[in-house]
Amino acid sequence: AFFLQFLESAGEDEPTRSAELSERTDILPPADDLRSPVPTPDVPASPRAEFPADWSIKTRLLFMSSRPFTWAEHLKAQEEAQGFAQHCRAAETNLPKSVQEPKLSTELRCAFQQSLVYWLHPSLPWLQLFPRIGADRRMAGKACPWAQDEALQQALMSDWSVSFTSLYNLLKAKLCPYFYVCTYQFTVLFRAAGLAGSDVITAAISPTTRGLREAMRNEGIEFSLPLVEESRTRKQKNSEVNLETEAAPSPEVDKSAEDGEEPAPSDDDDDESFSWLEEMGVQDKVKKPDAISIKLRKEKHEVQVDHRPESLAVVKGTNTFTLLNFLINCKSLVAAAGPQAGLPPTLLSPVAFRGGTMQTLKARSINAKARAHLSYEDIFSLEIVGPVMPHSLHSLAMLLASAQRGAFSAVLYTHEPTAVFNTDLVTVSTALNREAVCRDLPNSGLHSKTLDQLSQLPTLGKSSIRFLEMKDYAYTWK
Repeated sequence: AFFLQFLESAGEDEPTRSAELSERTDILPPADDLRSPVPTPDVPASPRAEFPADWSIKTRLLFMSSRPFTWAEHLKAQEEAQGFAQHCRAAETNLPKSVQEPKLSTELRCAFQQSLVYWLHPSLPWLQLFPRIGADRRMAGKACPWAQDEALQQALMSDWSVSFTSLYNLLKAKLCPYFYVCTYQFTVLFRAAGLAGSDVITAAISPTTRGLREAMRNEGIEFSLPLVEESRTRKQKNSEVNLETEAAPSPEVDKSAEDGEEPAPSDDDDDESFSWLEEMGVQDKVKKPDAISIKLRKEKHEVQVDHRPESLAVVKGTNTFTLLNFLINCKSLVAAAGPQAGLPPTLLSPVAFRGGTMQTLKARSINAKARAHLSYEDIFSLEIVGPVMPHSLHSLAMLLASAQRGAFSAVLYTHEPTAVFNTDLVTVSTALNREAVCRDLPNSGLHSKTLDQLSQLPTLGKSSIRFLEMKDYAYTWK
């Protein structure tokens, strides 16, 4: 309860604070005066040794513990440098189950610095380049020298294309586990073969529109809409169950009508449906639907999912290379007007790539007090701000398990358009031959335990983890 109290006071408008950790002390109101800001959906029936992979990008993490986070404060120059070196060399740090003196553990402090590193392109220090969806207001008024300079825009896009291709080549060689392409309208998650239970490279795009999907079809990119297909299958099964308990339908009933959807009309159907008008001699007085109207009816269901999580599109295998070329040449990838005009999409990666800039998540410790009965109790917290990718969340959780002796809580703030990436995209036909496909993944730069977690089939669906708690080295989550 103390943990959830703190959320309102922490605020979300501090993404630009210094990377150097600082302390703060707050006095909190009684627990009864505050409410939880996060919903509480399904939780595991019993604590687990591991929490499921969460493929959404987090904008902020707030860890809380009854033990102080002094070990995460004021890293020495040598510890910071060692952390960067460990990251670049993909050194795997295995801490003891419980670190006895966390503040004196150089190994822990270096590993903490290592877990905060991520790679970004483009890098423009005066602009916050994540998130990009809904960022116009935040970017308004910032200097954008490329906005009216076509030559500069072409130079930025050329440089971006080189970086994007570099990331894809690393992914294909399993030297990069996954990366994100964040445009002003949608986000793409590329995952290497072996991750999320798939035996081929996958690219998940969300949200999409009919225009984007049509353009992809025109380029010959094969893709699926798993959530739309799942919905249709569920409706079909429900209708079959209903039909078993009812009288058999007449032969004229169209199957799509049984599914609870409008039947998709064809030209032949329309000719037949108007034949009776000809017999009455009034066919010329009744307006027959034209081809455009028929097409719009066919696409009505598809348009309804535009901009929604259900519009998730999935590209697999060699089609991901076609998608790469499509995105590089896609005019609508970059805003033509507004504060983001001419600015290439943001590339986020766990590992180095050509043109990528090393960045670190912003972290600080906060000491707070909460009123309990007639006294105040100390609450210790650690706040992490920035684009927190799945591997960083897992790495930080492993560190805290050791440093906080297996007891901490966390509230996770999700970039909502990316929550749908937790959908299970694997079908029976692409079941993972684990040993063969995962053979080269240890070279991808992730800790072996993190790699194990991210290799599992996603189980969160369209949701993401909002609250994570560890007690006695076992996790529960909401």
